[in-house]
Amino acid sequence: MTNKRLADIRGEIYNNQLNENDVDANPFDQFNKWMNEVLKAEIVHANAMVLSTAKKNGIPSSRTVLLKELDNKGFVFFTNYSSSKANDLKENPNASLLFYWKEFERQVRISGKVEFVSRDESEKYFNTRPIESQLGAWASNQSEIIPDREYLIKKYDDAKMKFGKNKIPCPPYWGGYRLLPNTFEFWQGREMRLHDRIKYEKNKNGWNILRLSP
Repeated sequence: MTNKRLADIRGEIYNNQLNENDVDANPFDQFNKWMNEVLKAEIVHANAMVLSTAKKNGIPSSRTVLLKELDNKGFVFFTNYSSSKANDLKENPNASLLFYWKEFERQVRISGKVEFVSRDESEKYFNTRPIESQLGAWASNQSEIIPDREYLIKKYDDAKMKFGKNKIPCPPYWGGYRLLPNTFEFWQGREMRLHDRIKYEKNKNGWNILRLSP
């Protein structure tokens, strides 16, 4: 056990604020503004996000994935279509994303429904990946129980031998998803635990902007 009590840990660096009168009318623009500030600060894994899914029975599951594309429709990530997250999404397409940038005391929560990206989009992105990552996609049946690490290394070596110096194709069981948001919540840490929380809710004409109590 750690000698420091978890209850005593505090975050006390609050240099920013978030006001409903100053945010962009479009939450995608507001997100891009924050993301650009994070990228400019060269924060490691700035595009890391926690993806939460749930099966029909409502049992949730979360894991960290990387945001790879963002357009005016939604947030794109890539994975194995046989993974546990993919199996969750088959049963229940509702999901949420969480970004946390401690250097800015900022958090963004996004929820919505997930859809497949086109096969062309998946293949286009796959072709930009490092060769090691491409081979890894062929070697790993994600979330499958395996006997040991040596088994995984052998599958990687087998894939490497199979493709040799040829172009490595995108596996048919691998590709992308796009989360289509219906809510955004931007959280800015503030002094005295009176944090700023601005929520966007989608409506037929655009977005409602609401302030929430911390």
